[in-house]
Amino acid sequence: MTLLILAAGLGSRYGGLKQLDPMTDSGNFIIDFSIYDAIRAGFDRVVFLIKRENETAFRETIGSRVEKKIRVEYAFQDLDHLPEGLTPPEGRVKPWGTGHAVYCAADVIGNDPFAVINADDFYGADTFRHLAAHLSDPAILATPARHCMVGFQLGNTLTENGTVSRGECEVADGMLVKVTERTKIEKRETTAAYLTEQGDWKEIPFSTIVSMNCWGFTPALFEKLESGFRAFWQANAANLSKCEYYLPAAVQEQKDEGLCDVRVYPTASKWLGVTYPDDKPSVKAAIAELIAQGEYPKDLWA
Repeated sequence: MTLLILAAGLGSRYGGLKQLDPMTDSGNFIIDFSIYDAIRAGFDRVVFLIKRENETAFRETIGSRVEKKIRVEYAFQDLDHLPEGLTPPEGRVKPWGTGHAVYCAADVIGNDPFAVINADDFYGADTFRHLAAHLSDPAILATPARHCMVGFQLGNTLTENGTVSRGECEVADGMLVKVTERTKIEKRETTAAYLTEQGDWKEIPFSTIVSMNCWGFTPALFEKLESGFRAFWQANAANLSKCEYYLPAAVQEQKDEGLCDVRVYPTASKWLGVTYPDDKPSVKAAIAELIAQGEYPKDLWA
């Protein structure tokens, strides 16, 4: 099983390459904890999806210390890695989004069942146990387009320091019905609220199941990513300098066409992340507490 880690984001709100910001006194990053948990769950390969200009930094820091524990490979989210006949518009600098990121990793992933996570999110060990159990189940693998998602409770994924983006999930009988991207959600005293397209704030309960871009896929996903990206390109022809092809939207399109289904595994784990610089102290404290409880060693790779 392969763990695909999306690490090509610019970290614009955080103010730097947050994937390489130590969160422990031993110098471990958030990404280290995900890899450690994945290895414990049974994953045997990690693929870093990065920007080419960050390759040296990743190889010298993260790659060099985990390659003794798990097979490591790299894929690159290039702006011009597009379906044949498409050309990036003049002035476009930002990558095309998470759906395009996974599309860029297709040749490296090959025929392996794989999980997808963000590099800067701390998901917890329970998350990787769910992903590994799904992706190693022979009955599931015999149905090529049976994917999965780990669903978090919204209240466990919010920051005190600003708004976040989350995929609001509608779930029925354990299966994903619909995921709707909410690009601005803020924490309030007893509930959360998101900004609607009309500019109004609408309350959303803490108990709402949300996607944290934590998925398990069979390679069947790749079969329609290219055509899905072409459709996205055509639909956004007037806004190609800014639009993004989100992975949840790509999955939803395939689901709506009857090409796949998605099992949702709920978790009570608390997400940790550094969306903003002021998030770092609380994240460091939470990880230190997990280490004190014996969930993790003081230095993951010692």
